[in-house]
Amino acid sequence: MSTERVTVALPTYNELENLPDIAPAVTAHGYRLLIIDDDSPDGTGELADRLAAGSPLISVLHRPVKQGLGPAYADGFDKALADGAEVIIEMDADFSHDPADLPRLVAALERGADLAIGSRYVPGGSTPDWPVHRQMISKGGNLYARLMLGIPTRDATAGFRAFRSEALSKLPYRDAEASGYGFQVEMAWKAHSAGLSIEEVPISFRDRTKGSSKMGARIVAEAMWLVTVWGLGRVFRALTPQRR
Repeated sequence: MSTERVTVALPTYNELENLPDIAPAVTAHGYRLLIIDDDSPDGTGELADRLAAGSPLISVLHRPVKQGLGPAYADGFDKALADGAEVIIEMDADFSHDPADLPRLVAALERGADLAIGSRYVPGGSTPDWPVHRQMISKGGNLYARLMLGIPTRDATAGFRAFRSEALSKLPYRDAEASGYGFQVEMAWKAHSAGLSIEEVPISFRDRTKGSSKMGARIVAEAMWLVTVWGLGRVFRALTPQRR
C-alpha cells in the first residue's frame, strides 16, 4: 500500500504547543496529514496553514465553530474519502497516541482487518501514566459498553484507529448521535453491527504533557447516556416480535 494513500485525520482545538511536533512525526512515515481545526482561538489554525504551505503531505480543514469530536471527524472523513485515501486514521494531537505506532495500525489492515483499533486493554496494551482509579473508570466504561451493545471490542472508547476507506464508506458516520468521545463507541458498535472485521492492536497510551485535555464531565455523561439508550433499544428490539 502506498504511504500517500494513508491519511491521518487530526482534529485540533487549542493545540498550538503540540502541532509543531506531531505534524512532522506523522509525515515522517510518508502519510498524509489532514488537520481539522475547530476555529482554535490560540492560533492553531494559522499554524496549521503555515505547516501545510511547507509540506505537500499536509492539508488543513477549517471548521467555523467548535462542535465536538464526532462532527469534526465526519467532515474529515468526507474530505479524506473525496481525496482518494485508501486508509483513514483517527489520532489525537497531544502525543497520547504514539506516531511510531501508525504503521502497526496500517499493517493490521494489510492483514485483512476493516478496522484496526489501538487498544489499551488487550495483552500488550497499557496506560502507564494512569492511577488505579482512572484505569478502573475507563475499564468499567468499556465493560459497560460491551455488555450493553453486545460488542467484543475491549477498548471501544479508543480514539486511535484506522479504517479501510471502503469499510468506512459503509458506516453512517454522518448520522452519528454522539458528538464527543461517545462517537468512538458508536462507530465501533456500528462497525461490528455491519459485520466488519475488527482487530485490536496493543498500544501504550500516555498522558499529554503540553496543553489541556478536552475531556470533561459533560462528554463522559453524553457517552454513558447514549450507550444506555442504545443498549436498551437493542434489548427492546430483541424482545419485540417481528411483524411479517
